[in-house]
Amino acid sequence: MKEKDLYSVRTDLAVEAQEMDVRDDPSSSDSDGVKVHENQKDDIKITYVTVDETGAERIGKKAGHYITLDSQAIRKQDTQLQANLAKVLSGQLRKLLQDVGVTEEQSGLVVGLGNHHITPDSLGPLVTDKVLVTSHLFRLHPETVSEGYRPVSAVTPGVMGTTGVETSDMVHGIIKEVNPDFVIVIDALASRSIDRINATIQLSDTGIHPGSGIGNKRKEISQETYGIPVISIGVPTVVDAVTITSDTVDYVLKHFGREWREKDAPSNALSPAMNPFERKELTEEDLPNEEQSQAVLGMFGQLSGAEKKQLIKEVLTPLGHNLMVTPKEVDGFMKDMSHVIATGINGALHPGIEDGEAQSYSR
Repeated sequence: MKEKDLYSVRTDLAVEAQEMDVRDDPSSSDSDGVKVHENQKDDIKITYVTVDETGAERIGKKAGHYITLDSQAIRKQDTQLQANLAKVLSGQLRKLLQDVGVTEEQSGLVVGLGNHHITPDSLGPLVTDKVLVTSHLFRLHPETVSEGYRPVSAVTPGVMGTTGVETSDMVHGIIKEVNPDFVIVIDALASRSIDRINATIQLSDTGIHPGSGIGNKRKEISQETYGIPVISIGVPTVVDAVTITSDTVDYVLKHFGREWREKDAPSNALSPAMNPFERKELTEEDLPNEEQSQAVLGMFGQLSGAEKKQLIKEVLTPLGHNLMVTPKEVDGFMKDMSHVIATGINGALHPGIEDGEAQSYSR
């Protein structure tokens, strides 16, 4: 078996939800079947996307609700920011469960997709290790369970490359035996932008396609498949070389655009040419005009974002250079992110856990 094929079957990385990209599409509107609403809670940006049947046909994705939490808590390794992120995640997950009709006493199954031996794909298994499991207590020792807790089971089914069993079929069999009222599935995602690596948490009531992030799309895990509500939680942990190259070209253009705009500013003369400790933020407003882009990149500068990515893909893929890349700090990021998500899940599923105690259950 070729090395590329071996990797693709040993990971269940899903693809980052494309619906999130409609935030940057000026042609999108409520009449197009896609409603977008943004909210800011402290340092966390929350984006709500609702896709109806019309919108689903237009953008090629399932109708449903998508919530994205944008935060630098994990990248900055800031424990206070991470605690705030877990609290916000808990509230959003609780609301999403209510919206799909899940009540506080109904039982749940938490499914951690991924491969424990591949670090950027280990998010699901790491989260299930930290989830507060209570189903056995309700069944064997109900007298020990306090008010405010519900029956919760957790499972890590592994990936088809190591089990030989389709992940969706394995989950289906477990659901038949355990008979939960709803499912929460956690998976690592392949990102569509280097900005979102370990910086977003995506929730959805539309389920998830294991393996779709590396072109290995298989049976979906969703309400249509199992007949009960399925909530997915995904975090982008890797990005391919095509995206890195395309985003880097955009950063180069934005850099030149800002330099052109600020070259005569008095403050620019006092700023060192290269300051490794300075955090620079480049935005879409920094992009140069078409003439300036062409001056920097020639014919390449005339291409649209989609055309640029397609060209880079056509060049790198046949060479075998469209690599999957993850940050060098991935071990720490996975540990922190799994703690945040498990804390959020525990708080959402068990109202009896007080806010100040939620983190102690997932350490």
